[in-house]
Amino acid sequence: MPGLILNVLVEQGQKVEIGQGILSMEAMKMENILKTTIAGTIEKIHVKQGDKVNQRDTLVVLSELTS
Repeated sequence: MPGLILNVLVEQGQKVEIGQGILSMEAMKMENILKTTIAGTIEKIHVKQGDKVNQRDTLVVLSELTS
């Protein structure tokens, strides 16, 4: 289903924790916060506020932190 990016909550190069919100988007008139499932570093952000996105679009590239 198509969606609309409302806000980008992170910056390229930023370290993120598990469960941290990285994007807010609207789909089917509902706002959703997309959260990470791993701790890592934001390598690339492919979207900006106001972009329309579809299923399977790459929104953010996140590299996993290794200990």
